[in-house]
Amino acid sequence: MVQGERSILGTAESILTQSGFTVSALCSSRPSCFDFAARKNENLVFIKKQRDISSLSPHDMQELKSISEDFSAASLLIGEQSREKPLEDDTAYTRYGVVAVTSKTFENILLRSALPLIQTSPGGYYVEIDPQALKRRRQKLGLSVGEVADIVGISRRTIYGYERGMAKASVPAAYKMIWALGIPVARQVNVFERSREPRRACLLATAKRVFSKNRLLQRIMGKFAMCHITTVERAPFDFVIVVSDNRRIVGGVANPKEPELNRRIDEILSVSKIMNAHPVLITEDACSREKDILCISSKEVAHMNGPEDLIGRVT
Repeated sequence: MVQGERSILGTAESILTQSGFTVSALCSSRPSCFDFAARKNENLVFIKKQRDISSLSPHDMQELKSISEDFSAASLLIGEQSREKPLEDDTAYTRYGVVAVTSKTFENILLRSALPLIQTSPGGYYVEIDPQALKRRRQKLGLSVGEVADIVGISRRTIYGYERGMAKASVPAAYKMIWALGIPVARQVNVFERSREPRRACLLATAKRVFSKNRLLQRIMGKFAMCHITTVERAPFDFVIVVSDNRRIVGGVANPKEPELNRRIDEILSVSKIMNAHPVLITEDACSREKDILCISSKEVAHMNGPEDLIGRVT
């Protein structure tokens, strides 16, 4: 981790703590798609800091989104540049579907309740207009669509598009409307919005890749196939099981030759506490570790009849 990234990370943790969030340990025992998890009441977020967000891979971002979906959590990137071009403050960027902001924007959001208005797309910067707020304010002021269009300097068709939620505004047009109407009509970007996307069938492809690498994880997948199970390559844990009543199990598969295993277990315990999940460690042999984590050997897994046996052990 370079010095600049340590600085971004330290700033983010400090801001979260000041805002009343509880923050997990840094996930650094092995490469991870997120650096830490943080929770405040029901708000859970997975955060990844990367000075240059363009260096984050599609695979990492997919895993980050998959974990966020499993926990109905938000995912957020904090960075300072993309392809050596500085990121603008008070602007929401995206990297493979994950929102990214600068550390200054992150500070403004949490300490000053100032959510960004400006977003980016391949076409440039834009602002999303609140259709109902625009229409209500226009009608209250007694202005026609044409009159608002003349004030802002755009076409009537464009104003109609804003009021129907069918068009995005340029930054100058949005600020002209705010000035002309006297109230904010732009939608703020809620960077902590929970993931509500359906779980993806392509996770099965991830599972198949893991099968060839880890036979013990393959055995776990087979035993608990009746549950929703997500395998993870870039996190302290190796799988997440979501039980029917929304209980979640976070599991690590132990490699006895792994030099950072003890530190990884500490990270699993810390993250699972923030996520309100049940941690478990699956080992090839009997576990003799003194960590406060449930250890289950491969022989015990082999004798389990299904997910209920595991759930009974961890809950």
